Amino acid sequence: MDALTDFATVGAAYSAHSLSARGRLRHDLVARRLLAELPAGPARVLDVGCGDGEMTLRLAAAGHQVTAADPSAEMLGAAARRVRARPDLAPQIRLVEAGIDSLPFERERFDAVCCHGVLMYLDDAAEAVGRLAGLVARGGVLSILTKNRAATGFREALRGEYRAARDLIEHGAATSVGNLGLRTRGDTAQDLDALAARHGLAPLPWQGVRVFHDHHVDWNPGPEEYVQALQTEWAASTRDPYRQLGRLVHTLARHGAERRRTP
Repeated sequence: MDALTDFATVGAAYSAHSLSARGRLRHDLVARRLLAELPAGPARVLDVGCGDGEMTLRLAAAGHQVTAADPSAEMLGAAARRVRARPDLAPQIRLVEAGIDSLPFERERFDAVCCHGVLMYLDDAAEAVGRLAGLVARGGVLSILTKNRAATGFREALRGEYRAARDLIEHGAATSVGNLGLRTRGDTAQDLDALAARHGLAPLPWQGVRVFHDHHVDWNPGPEEYVQALQTEWAASTRDPYRQLGRLVHTLARHGAERRRTP
C-alpha cells in the first residue's frame, strides 16, 4: 500500500486550506453527518490521518474519546499544538504516530473509525478499507471522506479551465491535481460502499461534499453568507443528482447494522 507519509512540504498549505471558508464547509458538513451516527454518550473514535487535528478536536468537543493517528511527524506536531491550546479537551485525546498500514491496535476496537482525506493519496482503496473496517466495533461506524471520482473535471470546468476539464472528462480520469498541488486519485461512493460491505459493514446514506463552492479559490464570505452557503450545501449533500457532483464523497457504513439511517 503506497501512502503519502510526509506532509512537511505542504503542511502550511493544508492548514491554510483547512481554515478557509471552503475548508470550513468540508469540516462542518462531514462533522454534522458523522455526529448524527454516533451515540449521545462518549464514543471511542479513531481518527486515521488526523492531519492538524481539526476533526479530532471537533469530535472531542462533542464529548467523545479520540485516538488521533497520523504518519507525518510534522502534521502530528501541529495537532499536538492545537490540543495543548485546548486543555479542556486534552484529556479526551491521545496522539499516535502511525499510518493505515502501521496502526498499533491489534485487539482494540472503536465505535467509529474515521479516515478523511487520506485514500486519495493511496494507489488503491481496497486494502486500506479492509484494515480500517477490521477496527470497527460491533454497532460502530466507518467514516471515509475522499475525492469523488464521479465528479472529476467538474471543478476545472467551473473555473473556466476548459481544456483541462475536457481532457479529464473525455478520458474518464481517475486522478487530477488537488488543493495542495498534488495529483490525487478518486473513488466512487458505490465502490466504497461495496468495499465496506465486503468486510461485513452495512452502508449508510452517503454524502457529497462541496457541490456548489469547490471552485471558489478566494471565497471569503461574511457570517450570514457562510450560513446560507452551508445550509444550501447540506440540503444538496444527500440528494441526487446534486451529491453526485460534490468534489468529495463521504461514505459511512455500520458494523452489524440492519437499518439505514437518514441524516
